[in-house]
Amino acid sequence: MQRIDFELRGEFVTLDNLLKATGLAGSGGAAKAMVAEGLVQVDGRDELRKTCKIRAGQVVSVHGARVRVIAPAAEGDQNL
Repeated sequence: MQRIDFELRGEFVTLDNLLKATGLAGSGGAAKAMVAEGLVQVDGRDELRKTCKIRAGQVVSVHGARVRVIAPAAEGDQNL
């Protein structure tokens, strides 16, 4: 299973944008279709809301891939 860590740039990312940003969907339309077809799970449960808010700590699974969403790095951490 492919494992991907995705660092948020804000408080949340919508599910369709997450699938597109991680390359699991080729386009926004493809991402929305994947969700509508019931191919995506959030925290182990089927998710049918295309634009549901995904926050740090949540895990999205699709097509043998698992995306772990992590909090954005604090500004002071960038220099480490």
